[in-house]
This record gives sequence, C-alpha cells and structure tokens, in this order.
Amino acid sequence: MVAIILDGKKLAEKIKLNIYGEIKSLAKKPRIAVILVGKDYASRLYVKKKQEDCKKVGILSNRYDLNEDIKEEEIIKLIKNLNKDQGINGILIQLPLPKSINKKQVLSQINPKKDVDGLMSKIFQTCTPKGIIRLLSEYDIEVKGKNIVIINNSDIVGIPLANLLSEKYATVTICNEYTANLIEHTKKADILVSGVGIPNFIKEDMVKDMAVIIDVGISKINDKVCGDVDFDKVKNKTAYITPVPGGVGPITVAMLLENTLEAYKLQNSK
Repeated sequence: MVAIILDGKKLAEKIKLNIYGEIKSLAKKPRIAVILVGKDYASRLYVKKKQEDCKKVGILSNRYDLNEDIKEEEIIKLIKNLNKDQGINGILIQLPLPKSINKKQVLSQINPKKDVDGLMSKIFQTCTPKGIIRLLSEYDIEVKGKNIVIINNSDIVGIPLANLLSEKYATVTICNEYTANLIEHTKKADILVSGVGIPNFIKEDMVKDMAVIIDVGISKINDKVCGDVDFDKVKNKTAYITPVPGGVGPITVAMLLENTLEAYKLQNSK
C-alpha cells in the first residue's frame, strides 16, 4: 500500500482563494512587513514564497533585507517604527536570526496585534502548527487519543504544535535529533512530525506501519529541495505522508496570509 499524499499545496490554494475573495472587496488592502536578517537559504526561500503568495491574494508586502552583522538595537528600532505605522498590519521576522541577536528580546518588541507569525502574541496561532492542524483536519485524521511524536523542540514548531495537539487530547512526546534511542519513540507514533532539517533523517525502519508522517524539514541537495523523510521508501508503509515541497510549506504560508487578514480586521474594527 502506498500512502495517501497530504497535499498542502491544494489545501493552501483553497484557503488563498477564500482570502482573495475577502480582500478583493476591501478599499484599503492589508500590508505586511517582512524582515530578513542574513542569507540563510531556507529563510530566503520562504520569504520569496511568502511575498509571491501575498501578491496573489492582494496583500501588500514591504521587505527589509538586513545584514547579518546588524546590531540588535537597530532591528528593534525598525520594529518600533513599524509598530507605529498604521499602514502596516502585520510584522514578520523570518527566523532563524543570527546567534548574536537575542531572538526573544527582538520578537517581544512586535505589537501583539501585528504579530501575524504568532510567535509571541496570544492573539494569533503560530503558522506552521496551525497549518499542520488544518491539514490533518482536512483529511479527517483524528488526533484524539493518538500517540504523537514531534522531533523538533523549537518555539516555531515543536512546542506550540505540542500544545495544540494536547488541547485536542493527543498524547504528545517531544524529541530532537539527539534523543537517546529515538527509534523507540518514533516506532510507537501514530503520527510522526519531523522538523530537524536533515535530509533522509527518517528511515523506513523508524516508522510504524500505517502511521501518519508530517515532514516539516527543508534542505537542499544538489539544487533539489527535500525534507527529513526518506519519502520514496517511507510512503510504502504509511497511511498518510506530506511531500517536500508541496506539503507543510504551502499551508504554513496560507496560515500567515490568514493571520494577516485577521490582523487587518482587528486593527480596523470599530
């Protein structure tokens, strides 16, 4: 049996069509500010895709490319100016930031009503976890009572996703690539989420028969974008699997667009 492909691209297009329909009727369009520090490959890829999708649905975007050696206070100054700018509805800081920058200190400066990535604000859900939940729901994949293993302990994916799944009564285990006897955890997972950024990290012998595989990883090998999962082999023993590209990436961007529209409505409500 070959796994059913969890088509994040198809679902994202459906969501974007709804967003476009709403924005089309607005006299003033939502606008997002995207801040990119340094030249990380995956970050540049995501920012390019985010801006392209913003344009498709009618969201305007301002991009700020900053040098890797920029001082923290300069980023904070930019954020404060964007907070005051009533024409900016959302502020996105593409992660990761250089190690010299205090990530939490910088992110905490964003006005909660403009934190469309949902990293610090409690107003908006973090985009990737929100997208994963939406994707599972689209395919009627139940999480209640399921054993779910997440190989990612970041503030962007692992921790907020674990919280969302726990709220839905799943039993969640958070691991990382250094977890001792990792395979003992992964083979028990009804749903396995991997986001370590290591190509072919998840092998066929690491997954349970008929499991659901969510691949959040993104890497580049010889100009080819790939994920954490050895896709061609793993798909033959699992029930559902996300491709890379075309899985979690597009739905993550769609959630950003959805959050940006919600931020616009929030800031323009009477």
